[in-house]
Amino acid sequence: MSTNSSNSNASVDLWSQIVVTGTPNPQQIDVVYRIRHPRNPQNHANSRPSDSARQRPIRKDKRKGKLALPKGKLVQPPNFVKERLYFQEVDAFELLEESPSPKKVGTWIIGNVKEEGPMPDICSRLEKWLHSRSLNPICGPSSTLSKILETPSTHLEAIHDIDFNDPELRTLEQTEQSNSLLHTIKTGDKKTSILESLVENDVHLRTNDTMLFAQSGEGCEDIEAAVKKLSLTSASSSIDDDHVSPSFALLLICGQSAPSTLLDMFSSFSETIVKVGEGTYGEAFKVNNYVFKIVPFDGDFKVNGEVQKRSEELLEEVLLCKTLNQLRGKGRDSDNLCSTFIDCIEFRVCQGPYDAALIQAWEDWDLKHGSENDHPKEFPEKQCYVVFVQENGGKDLESFALLDFDEARALLVQVTAGLAVADSAYEFEHRDLHWGNILVSRSDSVTLQFTLDGRNMSVKMYGLITSIIDFTLSRINTGDRILYLDLSSDPDLFKGPKGDKQSETYRRMMEVTEDWWEGSYPKTNVLWLIYLVDILLMKKSFERTTKHERDLRSFKKRLDKYDSVKEAMVDPFFTDLFVESDPKS
Repeated sequence: MSTNSSNSNASVDLWSQIVVTGTPNPQQIDVVYRIRHPRNPQNHANSRPSDSARQRPIRKDKRKGKLALPKGKLVQPPNFVKERLYFQEVDAFELLEESPSPKKVGTWIIGNVKEEGPMPDICSRLEKWLHSRSLNPICGPSSTLSKILETPSTHLEAIHDIDFNDPELRTLEQTEQSNSLLHTIKTGDKKTSILESLVENDVHLRTNDTMLFAQSGEGCEDIEAAVKKLSLTSASSSIDDDHVSPSFALLLICGQSAPSTLLDMFSSFSETIVKVGEGTYGEAFKVNNYVFKIVPFDGDFKVNGEVQKRSEELLEEVLLCKTLNQLRGKGRDSDNLCSTFIDCIEFRVCQGPYDAALIQAWEDWDLKHGSENDHPKEFPEKQCYVVFVQENGGKDLESFALLDFDEARALLVQVTAGLAVADSAYEFEHRDLHWGNILVSRSDSVTLQFTLDGRNMSVKMYGLITSIIDFTLSRINTGDRILYLDLSSDPDLFKGPKGDKQSETYRRMMEVTEDWWEGSYPKTNVLWLIYLVDILLMKKSFERTTKHERDLRSFKKRLDKYDSVKEAMVDPFFTDLFVESDPKS
């Protein structure tokens, strides 16, 4: 009878029993090692028994009995000491770190990624992080969850030991839901907090341990209780209370410890300040050969009927501009180089009223052109602004007078080459390249140099040079994170009048992206090239023949078949404009 009894319990998972007897945390190890059998739908409470279930079970052959033991010998119970020691040794290594989760047991979501597997009571990496905090009671502010999950169970490096002027500092990470770049960045193989990553070469923070410990709230005493409150299923990547604020992060990346004033920024210029343009969210003024774009942010006062931009948005725009600046080379070697995107020279955060000289320049513009923006005097006394200092790229295409067909082709080829280089380097998509965001000026240069995928090339300019500006709606992959604006949150953008080429381009972009704006869709750049051809045909007057118009229309039809601007660069329309040099050594 004892033999039959033991046989009837053969289905018991002996492996699980070994783990339970030899592991201090059986529930957690069970998640990794236990084999889950698929649920039998016939046993479900709401399922009906199938015909096969009503059939008589197949009769199995009787097992052969075991040989009788010799009389007088005592049968010893199974001894699993060796097995237990083995698994204890295995458990000493962090198998939970690398072991795949069991499939089809349950699902949970982090951000936009759906993971298959069970949810443990507390993640082993969180436990390691707690251990690290106990080893380092003064280790700076608490990290966000994404930072904790990447913390090794070793002594943490103190913040004051990191070189803030490290040239390898890379771009900030963007939170997955709020488009906020307030977590961490990658510096080679090491991770540093935003407090280190945002500091430019002209700013060096000196912070002592006492200050950092004070900023971290209650310190490490209730760390475990705080970690348990973190939800692994939370779809948002909210910032901890003790983490740096978006406005302070914006200050740091602009190389400031406190806001300046517009008066301080413009008082050093003896030249006359002239307003040169305006937009929904800001004003543009020219001093010498520089243009200052002033954008209000984080205020409750509406700007021209629109809600002000938030510091998170402007932080991303500043980072995007800095990334595109790298395409200019600045003394470093690269496989993708061009000067088509406007050179952003400086970024400053200011607070306070408009300077009197700026007010006068604004009113002069209003008398001559009739401003559609609110008067800057209406802003509150403590209004904050971000000032983008850029090179003067000339007039926008809307107001620039093209002379002939060659200049029109020079415009198109420079925009196409610039977009192709940025696409190859950073998966860049402008997504708002209307004729107000292309600046045009005249130049004595004959050719313009650029590098695409390691090939040095030049393009004929016909005395024209173009610059692309305004990256508010743009999308870019910096290599660490993807910066983009979720246009699905602005449905009015796609409700423009039918037949309007700009409004139609927005709607075509939504069709291409399927309203998922984080993804890479090089086709959107092609859509804006099609828009530019329509503008040249319908809105711009220049010397041209009937053949020239046929060539433009044929080029537009071929563009519609291309999936990227790199394909458009080899179109016959540009054949005689490109001159390829020797490949880079």
